[in-house]
Amino acid sequence: MKLLVTGGTGFLGTHLVPKLVDAGHEVRLIGRTKPVAQGLARAEFIHGDLKNRETVRRALEGVEAVYHLAGLVSFQDKDARKMYELHVNATRELLRDVREAGVKRLILASTSGTICVSKEERVGTEEDDYPITLVGRWPYYLSKIYEEKMALEYCRKNSIPLVVLNPSLLMGPGDDRLSSTWMIVKFLNGEIPVMPGGGMSFVDARDAADAFLNALTRGELYGRHLMGVNMSMGDFFDRLERLTGVSAPRMRLHSQVNVMGAKLLERWAKFRGMKPTLDPQEVDIGEHFFYVDTTKAERELGFVARDPHATLHDTVQYIYTKMPPQNLPGIKGQLAEKREGT
Repeated sequence: MKLLVTGGTGFLGTHLVPKLVDAGHEVRLIGRTKPVAQGLARAEFIHGDLKNRETVRRALEGVEAVYHLAGLVSFQDKDARKMYELHVNATRELLRDVREAGVKRLILASTSGTICVSKEERVGTEEDDYPITLVGRWPYYLSKIYEEKMALEYCRKNSIPLVVLNPSLLMGPGDDRLSSTWMIVKFLNGEIPVMPGGGMSFVDARDAADAFLNALTRGELYGRHLMGVNMSMGDFFDRLERLTGVSAPRMRLHSQVNVMGAKLLERWAKFRGMKPTLDPQEVDIGEHFFYVDTTKAERELGFVARDPHATLHDTVQYIYTKMPPQNLPGIKGQLAEKREGT
């Protein structure tokens, strides 16, 4: 098939595009920066922005299916407008162009955060409603909810076959922009002083790419598909400690105290003309639970999660390899040669 991939040069795209090409598909990318990753060299590249309607329509010529991966991950309020413009406005225009081009299938990369966010420890499923009230103060997740709802409603109305995939936090090698693996970088730098009280879910980008590949011919139409491995914050940081030799945070405080402390530290940093090491929004998110049920993705898309310890090992190894030592001043040890068991 002839495919268009938006956001194909990002973390997920660098794993997905080579798989699509290897499967025999003709892949076209659209983006503002020409890809440098070797795995993307076999794809056609069109220089442009999703905001440029003429460029998007040209990129859609002859295309049978579209992977819409383009997105901006930020937990800072200053980026709220950018995320809304990309996730909502640009996606709305893309949907109209997809309809006019007669595209036969659309695969949307959403996030587990449009479904599985809770103050209490619970596992979410695709049947859960959108947690708009809870995530309303977090622009990233709120804009992704708007994007997902809009895409589902528009595609149903216009009979555009749509499959929505909801991977949790992406981990693994290849995150050159540190858009997903920033938490590990902060840990390596000793910038997480207090143990968060929530629970997370993460998915290896390589495993997510396999599911996205299968979504070209599989998956529930107009359905959502959760992917991830659930882990408490304590378990997550303890595993990183065993891998790296960097001590996990030991102090535990009430969630409200954690968030209040982060806000005070942010004000103090700004007063001194410095950038705070942790954004209060990041701390607030860390006090919630993001546990997912992957049963549907396993059944519909053949999703299989590899050993989470192997994912963390490869993530840390990639960060050590790609980032100069001076950019990781807090590192106290080198990557353990031996992978420990789960």
